[in-house]
Amino acid sequence: MSQTKRPRLELLEPSALNGIVDEAMDILERVGVFVENEDGKRLLEEAGAKVDHDHNRVHIPRAVVEGCLKTAPGQIRVYDRDGRLKLDLQDDNVHFDPGSAALRIFDPDLGQPRDAMTADLIRLARLVEELPHYPAQSTAVLSADVPQEMADRYRLLIALTFGTKPVITGTFAKEGFAVMHRMLAAVRGGAEALREKPLAIFDCCPSPPLKWSDLTCQSLIDCARTGIPAELVSMPLTGATSPVTLAGAVVQHCAEDLSGITIHQLANPGAPIIYGGSPACFDMRKGTSPMGAVETMMIDMAYSQVGKHLGLPTHAYMALSDAKSPDFQAGMETAMGAILAALAGINVVSGPGMLDFESCQSLEKLVLDHEICAMAHRLTDGIALREQPLAMHILEKIGQVDHFLTDDHTMKWFKQEAVFPGPTIDRGTLGEWQASGRLTAAQRAHAEVEKILAGTEPKLLPEDVRKELEKIVLADGKRYGLEKLPEFK
Repeated sequence: MSQTKRPRLELLEPSALNGIVDEAMDILERVGVFVENEDGKRLLEEAGAKVDHDHNRVHIPRAVVEGCLKTAPGQIRVYDRDGRLKLDLQDDNVHFDPGSAALRIFDPDLGQPRDAMTADLIRLARLVEELPHYPAQSTAVLSADVPQEMADRYRLLIALTFGTKPVITGTFAKEGFAVMHRMLAAVRGGAEALREKPLAIFDCCPSPPLKWSDLTCQSLIDCARTGIPAELVSMPLTGATSPVTLAGAVVQHCAEDLSGITIHQLANPGAPIIYGGSPACFDMRKGTSPMGAVETMMIDMAYSQVGKHLGLPTHAYMALSDAKSPDFQAGMETAMGAILAALAGINVVSGPGMLDFESCQSLEKLVLDHEICAMAHRLTDGIALREQPLAMHILEKIGQVDHFLTDDHTMKWFKQEAVFPGPTIDRGTLGEWQASGRLTAAQRAHAEVEKILAGTEPKLLPEDVRKELEKIVLADGKRYGLEKLPEFK
């Protein structure tokens, strides 16, 4: 008779949601948005927008935005290398993935971040492959041993070669998208097969306030025309590049995302797009953009509620930390973000493993965060009413037994009722902890990383596809002086 109520947390009243969307549409019509891309301006102008070509300012009528919202799909499905559904982006389905933005990797031997090399990207892809609460991987960190002009393509090569899961990624240059699309199509078996079963999601980031660069607008259009899901990543910073109030930042975020949806849907009505972002409550003392601030998480939850109100799949950068190592702060901020994201029902949650304002990835933190994600999913599963009566038939045995450890009821339900974490989480006695070497969580996580990587084999692409991808990337890399790809170890 299992009956559960999914716990939810909402910050805005329905009337506030309508007000935010109405004001965002007014902003797009009266203030307008900067659009640098010629194709984007053409699409908007042909749809009825007023374009100031001298200043690249576009004023978008409400009716145009509303028409594009009607064609944007409310559900997006993304598949793994073998064609199995991994991301079902609709309703309150929550999926965690490592954030796709880091510049460095945390080195536990050095106790600090350093530049990542090919071997680090391979280890990360292989590790994520073995952690089931990450249904997607990401191009989570840049490799310093290839020309940076093609680093976006190279990190995708590593992800596709060593992981079967779908990839959250993005491009750094207009010419990069076509190369990455060819790579994805080669793995899927053709461009049409890729359109039918997407293997990747591309981040597309407007610049605050209210700007679309030539690159990011082109990425939106390219995603729309090829059918690859686009993930909007609006980044207002309170008091710096957006109004200082949280509500004001949510309005700006809405306007930026609506402008992206409009460009995207004009390029190809019905193409998949995700209402997402990476805002921050700007720290006026330090001049930083703290992703672990509760106010940042409140903006995330509020704009996600707006996205759901509009009937769109949602995304946020949460379950991450501004700490510089996998310490107490990292655990506190990550756990708070993961729980709040899960309660908000955000469909794509990017961030596990991340440190230092999205700029660093940590394999040890990825393993620790995996346990947090498992707990977040357990919370949203709610409390099931398994049987009727709920407890009487067990408690009436008091006097006949002293405990219920071996009771049939216990044996039947205990694995479904509780999440049992892996060895990185210490639930043993003090004596067991002392006997095991008094290890910290980060030390246990490091041992678990090495154990996982030593005990599993890479799930490599078939050799012919692998060679095709390497051929595509090497041909691209030669334009930047790369004569040979780094050795994969």
